[in-house]
Amino acid sequence: MIVPFHVTEMLRRVRQKFATPADAARIAPRQGAYAALRPARVASRDSIRRFWSSFAQPPEVEAQLADPATLDLAHAYGSNIENLIGTVKVPVGIAGPLRINGVNASGDYLVPLATTEAALVASYARGALAVSRAGGVSTAVLYEGVLRTPAFVFESLLQAGQFVDWVVGNIDALKAAAEATTRHRRLVSLEPAIDSNIVFLLCRYTTGDAAGQNMVTIATNALCEHAVAQCPIRARAWYFEGNFSGDKKASALGTMTGRGRKVTASVTLPADVVHKVLHTTPQAMLDYARVANLGALLSGQHGAQAHYANGLAALYIATGQDAACVAESAVGFTRMEPRGDDLFCSVTMPNILVGSVGGGTALPSQQAALRLLGLAGAGNGAALAQVTAALCLCGEISIVAAMAAGHFTRAHESLARDRGP
Repeated sequence: MIVPFHVTEMLRRVRQKFATPADAARIAPRQGAYAALRPARVASRDSIRRFWSSFAQPPEVEAQLADPATLDLAHAYGSNIENLIGTVKVPVGIAGPLRINGVNASGDYLVPLATTEAALVASYARGALAVSRAGGVSTAVLYEGVLRTPAFVFESLLQAGQFVDWVVGNIDALKAAAEATTRHRRLVSLEPAIDSNIVFLLCRYTTGDAAGQNMVTIATNALCEHAVAQCPIRARAWYFEGNFSGDKKASALGTMTGRGRKVTASVTLPADVVHKVLHTTPQAMLDYARVANLGALLSGQHGAQAHYANGLAALYIATGQDAACVAESAVGFTRMEPRGDDLFCSVTMPNILVGSVGGGTALPSQQAALRLLGLAGAGNGAALAQVTAALCLCGEISIVAAMAAGHFTRAHESLARDRGP
């Protein structure tokens, strides 16, 4: 048959679902009474209770989300969210101590991971044990810079070129406009890119100890307003972000130039550590790594790695990072190479977006997790990025070992099966 099976199967299911006119009516626009929620931008015990009074939910549902501790801290939570109705409790496990020998992070770190995936913490803990037995992870921040890419639309290619000429001649004024919005970031590069009548400005900022997403948004908007007000070449339209930066998306630009902090982390595992902790051999891990890298190449992945997203999501949630940034942070390259009888392992991750201040880092549980890690507050942003890369290295080592030894499924069966109803 020329038509693929998945298409014919989809059509069969659609026919079953929409066998009569009444079935089709289910997806038609529906008019009628609609009770919109009254929004609440400032959270309080009363605003939370007002929401719940309109939900017609059993008391036990409200009690789980709007527990007494949440109600007592409603104002603190409300600074990070609109229409607050409660908090969700995510299990937090610990991996470590993870020994890190970094330019900024140096010591043995207890790493909190928030996840609902059984076996995940055990895997990262095993990787942490292996690298720590080997003397620890060497790590450094290679590059730093959060991108925003505003776009300006002109009538013609000529006008676009004239605008770029004006931008290049007025860099100092544009930099001053952007940096006037906050003392915590600097505009370190500005690169124009022309596509016919549209100009993108690749604006890269350092953001101190914050991840800096909101910070660079505000700075770039100020830069754009200055350009629009002062440039004699009038744009037909402009947007503070033209979807060029790779914000919360895996992209070739991010893979090559980085967005956030570009971090590398590496360790050489002695053969006896591989045997005793990972229950396999360096050669078996290398054999599997070659197949996995081929799979990454053939499927067109950005980078080549096993599962950065698992550790990133768990660490980001536990420490109050923007969890959506996992989409771009989970890009990079894992390498495994022989060093005599031993095994060299490294990760290089160009888009780590974490902060020790700002965002959700000040929320009660997230602040406690950062304190447990020893990286709460100012002065710890770069160290947190290095811990993040080292954690991902632990995950890569553990999963490759499990795959190589044929233990992956068995571990998940023993740790995850029959948990809960």
